[in-house]
Amino acid sequence: MSGPLAGFKVIDMTSVISGPLSTMILADQGAEVIKVENPDGGDFTRALSNRRGGFSASFLNNNRSKRSIAVDTKKSEGMEIVKKLLSTADVFIQNMRPGVVERIGLGEEEVRKIAPEIIFVSISGFGHEGPYSQRPVYDPLVQALSGLTTIQGGSDEARPKLVRTIVPDKLTGVMAAQAITAALLSRERTGKGQHIKLSMLDAVVSFLWHSDMGSQTFVGGEFPQQEAQSFIDLIYETSDGYITVAVNTDKQWTNLTTALKRPEWLKDDRFLTPALRHKNINDRLSMTQEVLLSKPAKEWLNILDAADVPCAPVLKRKDVIHHPQIEANSTIEEDAHKQAGVLRQAAPAAKFSGTPAVITRGAPMLGEFSKEALTRLGYDNHTIDSLIKDGIIVTAEQLPEET
Repeated sequence: MSGPLAGFKVIDMTSVISGPLSTMILADQGAEVIKVENPDGGDFTRALSNRRGGFSASFLNNNRSKRSIAVDTKKSEGMEIVKKLLSTADVFIQNMRPGVVERIGLGEEEVRKIAPEIIFVSISGFGHEGPYSQRPVYDPLVQALSGLTTIQGGSDEARPKLVRTIVPDKLTGVMAAQAITAALLSRERTGKGQHIKLSMLDAVVSFLWHSDMGSQTFVGGEFPQQEAQSFIDLIYETSDGYITVAVNTDKQWTNLTTALKRPEWLKDDRFLTPALRHKNINDRLSMTQEVLLSKPAKEWLNILDAADVPCAPVLKRKDVIHHPQIEANSTIEEDAHKQAGVLRQAAPAAKFSGTPAVITRGAPMLGEFSKEALTRLGYDNHTIDSLIKDGIIVTAEQLPEET
Protein backbone atom coordinates (compact mmCIF):
# COMPACT_ATOMS: atom_id res chain seq x y z
CA MET A 1 0.00 0.00 0.00
CA SER A 2 1.19 3.49 -0.84
CA GLY A 3 1.58 6.30 1.65
CA PRO A 4 3.83 7.16 4.60
CA LEU A 5 1.19 6.00 7.11
CA ALA A 6 0.61 2.59 5.51
CA GLY A 7 0.17 -0.07 8.19
CA PHE A 8 -1.49 2.19 10.78
CA LYS A 9 -5.17 1.66 11.60
CA VAL A 10 -7.49 4.47 12.72
CA ILE A 11 -10.94 4.02 14.24
CA ASP A 12 -12.87 7.16 13.43
CA MET A 13 -16.00 8.07 15.41
CA THR A 14 -16.07 11.71 14.31
CA SER A 15 -18.65 13.55 12.24
CA VAL A 16 -19.24 16.80 10.33
CA ILE A 17 -15.89 18.44 9.27
CA SER A 18 -13.06 18.76 11.80
CA GLY A 19 -12.64 15.08 12.65
CA PRO A 20 -13.51 13.65 9.22
CA LEU A 21 -11.07 16.03 7.51
CA SER A 22 -8.26 14.99 9.86
CA THR A 23 -8.83 11.29 9.26
CA MET A 24 -9.18 11.81 5.50
CA ILE A 25 -5.70 13.36 5.49
CA LEU A 26 -4.41 10.28 7.33
CA ALA A 27 -6.26 7.96 4.93
CA ASP A 28 -4.87 9.70 1.86
CA GLN A 29 -1.42 9.22 3.41
CA GLY A 30 -1.94 5.47 3.64
CA ALA A 31 -3.56 4.82 7.02
CA GLU A 32 -6.48 2.39 7.14
CA VAL A 33 -9.38 4.47 8.44
CA ILE A 34 -12.55 2.73 9.55
CA LYS A 35 -15.40 5.18 10.03
CA VAL A 36 -17.81 3.92 12.71
CA GLU A 37 -21.27 5.37 12.12
CA ASN A 38 -24.74 5.28 13.60
CA PRO A 39 -26.93 2.96 11.47
CA ASP A 40 -29.68 5.58 11.55
CA GLY A 41 -28.26 7.84 8.84
CA GLY A 42 -24.60 7.97 9.84
CA ASP A 43 -22.56 11.17 9.64
CA PHE A 44 -24.83 14.24 9.57
CA THR A 45 -23.14 15.56 6.43
CA ARG A 46 -24.41 12.56 4.46
CA ALA A 47 -27.83 14.26 4.42
CA LEU A 48 -26.74 17.71 3.23
CA SER A 49 -27.79 19.26 -0.06
CA ASN A 50 -25.77 19.45 -3.32
CA ARG A 51 -26.10 15.73 -3.98
CA ARG A 52 -25.62 13.07 -6.60
CA GLY A 53 -25.94 9.30 -6.42
CA GLY A 54 -26.96 9.35 -2.76
CA PHE A 55 -23.96 11.41 -1.61
CA SER A 56 -23.56 15.05 -0.62
CA ALA A 57 -20.53 16.97 -1.87
CA SER A 58 -19.63 17.75 1.73
CA PHE A 59 -19.46 14.10 2.73
CA LEU A 60 -17.56 13.14 -0.41
CA ASN A 61 -14.95 15.86 0.13
CA ASN A 62 -14.17 14.89 3.73
CA ASN A 63 -14.47 11.10 3.80
CA ARG A 64 -12.68 9.64 0.80
CA SER A 65 -10.14 6.82 1.20
CA LYS A 66 -12.06 5.45 4.22
CA ARG A 67 -14.24 2.44 4.98
CA SER A 68 -17.59 2.68 6.78
CA ILE A 69 -19.10 0.31 9.32
CA ALA A 70 -22.60 1.08 10.64
CA VAL A 71 -23.04 -0.32 14.14
CA ASP A 72 -25.49 0.38 16.98
CA THR A 73 -23.25 1.12 19.96
CA LYS A 74 -26.28 1.44 22.26
CA LYS A 75 -26.55 -2.33 22.21
CA SER A 76 -24.00 -4.53 23.95
CA GLU A 77 -23.28 -6.55 20.81
CA GLY A 78 -22.55 -3.33 18.93
CA MET A 79 -20.24 -2.04 21.64
CA GLU A 80 -18.42 -5.36 21.61
CA ILE A 81 -17.77 -4.94 17.86
CA VAL A 82 -16.34 -1.46 18.37
CA LYS A 83 -14.09 -2.65 21.18
CA LYS A 84 -12.78 -5.47 19.02
CA LEU A 85 -11.99 -2.92 16.31
CA LEU A 86 -10.20 -0.74 18.86
CA SER A 87 -8.15 -3.67 20.14
CA THR A 88 -6.43 -3.84 16.74
CA ALA A 89 -6.12 -0.07 16.19
CA ASP A 90 -3.31 2.47 16.52
CA VAL A 91 -5.55 5.54 16.80
CA PHE A 92 -9.03 6.23 18.17
CA ILE A 93 -10.48 9.65 17.35
CA GLN A 94 -13.83 11.13 18.38
CA ASN A 95 -15.35 14.61 18.51
CA MET A 96 -18.29 14.12 20.83
CA ARG A 97 -19.10 16.75 23.43
CA PRO A 98 -16.78 16.35 26.47
CA GLY A 99 -18.06 13.59 28.74
CA VAL A 100 -20.20 11.80 26.16
CA VAL A 101 -17.59 9.26 25.06
CA GLU A 102 -17.13 8.25 28.72
CA ARG A 103 -20.89 7.89 29.23
CA ILE A 104 -21.26 5.53 26.28
CA GLY A 105 -18.41 3.36 27.60
CA LEU A 106 -15.54 4.37 25.33
CA GLY A 107 -13.58 6.73 27.54
CA GLU A 108 -9.80 6.60 27.62
CA GLU A 109 -9.62 4.44 30.74
CA GLU A 110 -11.98 1.85 29.26
CA VAL A 111 -10.28 1.82 25.84
CA ARG A 112 -6.80 1.40 27.33
CA LYS A 113 -7.93 -1.86 28.95
CA ILE A 114 -8.09 -3.36 25.46
CA ALA A 115 -5.56 -1.15 23.63
CA PRO A 116 -2.96 0.10 26.15
CA GLU A 117 -0.75 1.95 23.68
CA ILE A 118 -3.43 3.49 21.49
CA ILE A 119 -3.35 7.15 20.49
CA PHE A 120 -6.62 8.49 21.94
CA VAL A 121 -7.81 11.72 20.30
CA SER A 122 -10.55 14.00 21.58
CA ILE A 123 -11.65 17.00 19.51
CA SER A 124 -13.94 19.51 21.19
CA GLY A 125 -15.44 22.85 20.31
CA PHE A 126 -14.40 25.08 23.19
CA GLY A 127 -12.28 22.80 25.40
CA HIS A 128 -12.73 19.90 27.78
CA GLU A 129 -13.13 22.08 30.87
CA GLY A 130 -14.36 25.59 31.57
CA PRO A 131 -17.66 27.48 31.28
CA TYR A 132 -18.16 26.80 27.57
CA SER A 133 -17.11 23.13 27.51
CA GLN A 134 -20.65 21.74 27.51
CA ARG A 135 -22.12 24.21 25.04
CA PRO A 136 -23.07 23.19 21.52
CA VAL A 137 -20.56 24.46 19.00
CA TYR A 138 -20.71 25.74 15.46
CA ASP A 139 -18.01 27.39 13.40
CA PRO A 140 -19.37 30.99 13.74
CA LEU A 141 -19.32 30.70 17.53
CA VAL A 142 -15.62 29.81 17.53
CA GLN A 143 -14.87 32.59 15.05
CA ALA A 144 -16.53 35.06 17.43
CA LEU A 145 -14.97 33.80 20.67
CA SER A 146 -11.46 33.54 19.24
CA GLY A 147 -11.34 37.15 18.03
CA LEU A 148 -11.29 36.09 14.37
CA THR A 149 -14.44 38.08 13.56
CA THR A 150 -12.90 41.26 14.98
CA ILE A 151 -9.70 40.71 13.02
CA GLN A 152 -11.73 40.12 9.87
CA GLY A 153 -13.68 43.31 10.58
CA GLY A 154 -10.48 45.32 10.40
CA SER A 155 -10.17 46.90 13.86
CA ASP A 156 -11.53 46.74 17.39
CA GLU A 157 -13.98 49.53 16.59
CA ALA A 158 -15.30 48.22 13.26
CA ARG A 159 -18.26 45.89 12.85
CA PRO A 160 -17.02 42.29 13.24
CA LYS A 161 -17.26 40.03 10.20
CA LEU A 162 -17.33 36.28 9.75
CA VAL A 163 -14.77 34.71 7.48
CA ARG A 164 -16.88 33.18 4.74
CA THR A 165 -15.41 29.71 5.04
CA ILE A 166 -15.37 27.42 8.05
CA VAL A 167 -11.83 28.17 9.21
CA PRO A 168 -12.14 26.71 12.75
CA ASP A 169 -13.42 23.33 11.54
CA LYS A 170 -10.88 22.91 8.75
CA LEU A 171 -7.94 24.29 10.70
CA THR A 172 -8.71 21.94 13.59
CA GLY A 173 -8.78 19.02 11.17
CA VAL A 174 -5.34 19.84 9.81
CA MET A 175 -3.90 20.38 13.32
CA ALA A 176 -5.39 17.09 14.51
CA ALA A 177 -3.80 15.17 11.63
CA GLN A 178 -0.41 16.69 12.44
CA ALA A 179 -0.78 15.95 16.15
CA ILE A 180 -1.76 12.32 15.48
CA THR A 181 1.26 11.82 13.24
CA ALA A 182 3.53 13.32 15.93
CA ALA A 183 2.02 11.04 18.58
CA LEU A 184 2.53 7.99 16.37
CA LEU A 185 6.18 8.99 15.87
CA SER A 186 6.58 9.40 19.63
CA ARG A 187 5.07 5.96 20.22
CA GLU A 188 7.47 4.42 17.71
CA ARG A 189 10.32 5.82 19.80
CA THR A 190 8.95 5.29 23.32
CA GLY A 191 6.40 2.51 22.96
CA LYS A 192 3.81 4.62 24.78
CA GLY A 193 0.50 5.95 23.57
CA GLN A 194 -1.06 9.19 24.77
CA HIS A 195 -4.23 11.27 24.81
CA ILE A 196 -4.44 14.23 22.44
CA LYS A 197 -6.97 16.89 23.38
CA LEU A 198 -7.62 19.58 20.78
CA SER A 199 -10.31 22.24 20.81
CA MET A 200 -11.41 24.27 17.81
CA LEU A 201 -11.05 27.39 19.97
CA ASP A 202 -7.41 26.66 20.86
CA ALA A 203 -6.61 25.81 17.24
CA VAL A 204 -7.89 29.16 15.99
CA VAL A 205 -6.31 31.29 18.74
CA SER A 206 -2.97 29.57 18.09
CA PHE A 207 -3.38 30.18 14.37
CA LEU A 208 -4.17 33.87 14.86
CA TRP A 209 -1.36 34.61 17.28
CA HIS A 210 1.39 34.31 14.69
CA SER A 211 0.31 37.41 12.79
CA ASP A 212 -2.79 39.04 14.28
CA MET A 213 -2.27 39.37 18.04
CA GLY A 214 0.81 41.58 18.18
CA SER A 215 -1.08 44.18 20.23
CA GLN A 216 -1.47 41.61 23.01
CA THR A 217 2.01 40.08 22.89
CA PHE A 218 3.98 42.30 25.29
CA VAL A 219 2.72 41.83 28.83
CA GLY A 220 2.16 45.26 30.32
CA GLY A 221 2.35 46.85 26.90
CA GLU A 222 -1.00 45.82 25.44
CA PHE A 223 -2.91 48.31 23.34
CA PRO A 224 -6.31 48.33 21.62
CA GLN A 225 -6.22 48.03 17.86
CA GLN A 226 -8.78 50.75 17.38
CA GLU A 227 -7.63 51.57 13.88
CA ALA A 228 -7.12 49.12 11.10
CA GLN A 229 -3.88 49.07 9.18
CA SER A 230 -6.13 49.89 6.27
CA PHE A 231 -9.71 49.23 5.29
CA ILE A 232 -8.57 49.20 1.67
CA ASP A 233 -7.65 45.66 0.73
CA LEU A 234 -5.17 44.54 -1.89
CA ILE A 235 -7.80 43.59 -4.45
CA TYR A 236 -7.67 46.15 -7.25
CA GLU A 237 -10.28 46.82 -9.88
CA THR A 238 -9.12 47.09 -13.49
CA SER A 239 -11.15 48.16 -16.51
CA ASP A 240 -12.56 44.64 -16.90
CA GLY A 241 -11.98 42.67 -13.69
CA TYR A 242 -9.85 42.32 -10.58
CA ILE A 243 -6.23 41.60 -9.76
CA THR A 244 -4.10 41.64 -6.63
CA VAL A 245 -0.76 43.40 -6.29
CA ALA A 246 1.50 43.26 -3.24
CA VAL A 247 4.77 45.15 -2.75
CA ASN A 248 6.91 45.26 0.39
CA THR A 249 10.57 45.87 -0.40
CA ASP A 250 12.13 49.04 -1.77
CA LYS A 251 12.96 47.19 -5.00
CA GLN A 252 9.37 46.05 -5.45
CA TRP A 253 8.11 49.60 -4.81
CA THR A 254 10.52 50.96 -7.40
CA ASN A 255 9.42 48.31 -9.87
CA LEU A 256 5.77 49.18 -9.27
CA THR A 257 6.31 52.87 -9.91
CA THR A 258 8.08 51.95 -13.15
CA ALA A 259 5.30 49.59 -14.26
CA LEU A 260 2.63 52.19 -13.50
CA LYS A 261 4.72 54.98 -15.05
CA ARG A 262 4.65 57.02 -11.87
CA PRO A 263 8.34 57.84 -11.17
CA GLU A 264 7.30 60.87 -9.09
CA TRP A 265 6.08 58.51 -6.36
CA LEU A 266 9.72 57.64 -5.59
CA LYS A 267 10.31 61.25 -4.47
CA ASP A 268 7.03 61.58 -2.56
CA ASP A 269 7.80 62.21 1.14
CA ARG A 270 4.98 59.84 2.12
CA PHE A 271 6.61 56.84 0.47
CA LEU A 272 10.38 57.22 0.94
CA THR A 273 10.81 54.24 3.28
CA PRO A 274 8.93 51.00 4.03
CA ALA A 275 7.83 52.51 7.36
CA LEU A 276 6.43 55.62 5.67
CA ARG A 277 4.69 53.55 3.00
CA HIS A 278 3.12 51.53 5.78
CA LYS A 279 2.07 54.67 7.67
CA ASN A 280 0.53 56.19 4.55
CA ILE A 281 -0.93 52.95 3.24
CA ASN A 282 -4.35 54.37 2.40
CA ASP A 283 -2.87 57.05 0.16
CA ARG A 284 -0.58 54.54 -1.51
CA LEU A 285 -3.32 52.01 -2.20
CA SER A 286 -5.80 54.60 -3.42
CA MET A 287 -3.28 56.07 -5.85
CA THR A 288 -2.41 52.58 -7.13
CA GLN A 289 -6.08 51.78 -7.61
CA GLU A 290 -6.67 54.96 -9.64
CA VAL A 291 -3.97 53.98 -12.12
CA LEU A 292 -5.01 50.33 -12.42
CA LEU A 293 -8.51 51.29 -13.56
CA SER A 294 -7.06 52.43 -16.88
CA LYS A 295 -6.30 49.02 -18.47
CA PRO A 296 -7.72 45.47 -18.58
CA ALA A 297 -6.61 42.91 -16.02
CA LYS A 298 -4.64 40.72 -18.43
CA GLU A 299 -2.68 43.67 -19.78
CA TRP A 300 -1.79 44.88 -16.29
CA LEU A 301 -0.70 41.39 -15.23
CA ASN A 302 1.66 41.19 -18.21
CA ILE A 303 3.10 44.64 -17.44
CA LEU A 304 3.51 43.97 -13.72
CA ASP A 305 4.97 40.52 -14.25
CA ALA A 306 7.52 41.89 -16.72
CA ALA A 307 8.53 44.47 -14.10
CA ASP A 308 8.92 41.74 -11.43
CA VAL A 309 6.06 43.09 -9.33
CA PRO A 310 4.23 40.38 -7.29
CA CYS A 311 0.74 40.08 -8.78
CA ALA A 312 -1.96 37.55 -9.59
CA PRO A 313 -5.42 37.37 -11.14
CA VAL A 314 -8.44 37.16 -8.83
CA LEU A 315 -10.08 33.93 -9.92
CA LYS A 316 -13.63 32.70 -9.57
CA ARG A 317 -14.17 29.10 -8.44
CA LYS A 318 -14.72 27.86 -12.00
CA ASP A 319 -11.51 29.55 -13.18
CA VAL A 320 -9.30 28.03 -10.47
CA ILE A 321 -9.73 24.53 -11.91
CA HIS A 322 -8.07 25.29 -15.25
CA HIS A 323 -5.45 27.85 -14.23
CA PRO A 324 -2.03 26.85 -15.65
CA GLN A 325 -0.37 26.81 -12.23
CA ILE A 326 -3.09 24.60 -10.77
CA GLU A 327 -2.70 22.25 -13.72
CA ALA A 328 1.10 22.26 -13.42
CA ASN A 329 0.83 21.27 -9.76
CA SER A 330 -1.79 18.58 -10.44
CA THR A 331 -3.72 20.23 -7.62
CA ILE A 332 -7.08 18.95 -8.83
CA GLU A 333 -7.82 15.42 -9.92
CA GLU A 334 -10.85 13.62 -11.28
CA ASP A 335 -11.81 10.12 -10.18
CA ALA A 336 -14.79 7.87 -10.79
CA HIS A 337 -17.03 7.17 -7.79
CA LYS A 338 -19.23 4.07 -8.03
CA GLN A 339 -22.39 5.88 -6.99
CA ALA A 340 -21.75 9.61 -7.41
CA GLY A 341 -20.06 9.47 -10.82
CA VAL A 342 -16.91 11.32 -11.83
CA LEU A 343 -15.77 13.65 -9.05
CA ARG A 344 -13.40 16.59 -9.11
CA GLN A 345 -11.46 16.95 -5.85
CA ALA A 346 -8.31 18.51 -4.50
CA ALA A 347 -5.49 15.98 -4.52
CA PRO A 348 -3.47 15.41 -1.33
CA ALA A 349 -1.50 18.64 -0.98
CA ALA A 350 1.74 17.21 0.45
CA LYS A 351 3.76 15.39 -2.22
CA PHE A 352 5.92 12.55 -0.85
CA SER A 353 8.78 11.45 -3.09
CA GLY A 354 9.06 7.90 -1.76
CA THR A 355 5.62 7.08 -0.33
CA PRO A 356 3.11 9.12 -2.32
CA ALA A 357 -0.25 10.01 -0.81
CA VAL A 358 -3.13 8.98 -3.06
CA ILE A 359 -6.91 8.86 -3.08
CA THR A 360 -7.39 5.12 -2.63
CA ARG A 361 -11.18 5.07 -2.94
CA GLY A 362 -14.16 7.37 -2.97
CA ALA A 363 -16.15 8.12 0.17
CA PRO A 364 -18.00 4.97 1.33
CA MET A 365 -21.68 4.20 1.45
CA LEU A 366 -23.05 3.85 4.97
CA GLY A 367 -22.08 0.39 6.22
CA GLU A 368 -20.23 -0.52 3.02
CA PHE A 369 -17.49 -2.26 5.02
CA SER A 370 -19.68 -3.72 7.80
CA LYS A 371 -19.59 -7.36 6.66
CA GLU A 372 -15.90 -7.35 5.72
CA ALA A 373 -14.94 -5.71 9.02
CA LEU A 374 -16.76 -8.35 11.04
CA THR A 375 -15.25 -11.14 8.96
CA ARG A 376 -11.78 -9.76 9.67
CA LEU A 377 -12.64 -9.72 13.37
CA GLY A 378 -13.45 -13.44 13.25
CA TYR A 379 -17.26 -13.38 13.07
CA ASP A 380 -18.75 -16.21 11.00
CA ASN A 381 -21.46 -15.71 8.38
CA HIS A 382 -24.24 -17.01 10.63
CA THR A 383 -23.36 -14.54 13.40
CA ILE A 384 -23.06 -11.67 10.92
CA ASP A 385 -26.48 -12.47 9.46
CA SER A 386 -27.94 -12.48 12.97
CA LEU A 387 -26.38 -9.12 13.77
CA ILE A 388 -27.88 -7.70 10.57
CA LYS A 389 -31.29 -9.19 11.33
CA ASP A 390 -31.24 -7.74 14.86
CA GLY A 391 -30.25 -4.28 13.60
CA ILE A 392 -26.90 -4.32 15.37
CA ILE A 393 -25.14 -3.57 12.10
CA VAL A 394 -26.38 -2.17 8.82
CA THR A 395 -24.86 -2.89 5.43
CA ALA A 396 -24.88 -0.79 2.29
CA GLU A 397 -27.09 -3.38 0.58
CA GLN A 398 -29.89 -2.57 3.03
CA LEU A 399 -30.01 1.12 2.14
CA PRO A 400 -32.78 2.40 -0.13
CA GLU A 401 -31.63 3.81 -3.45
CA GLU A 402 -31.85 7.58 -3.71
CA THR A 403 -33.66 8.83 -6.77
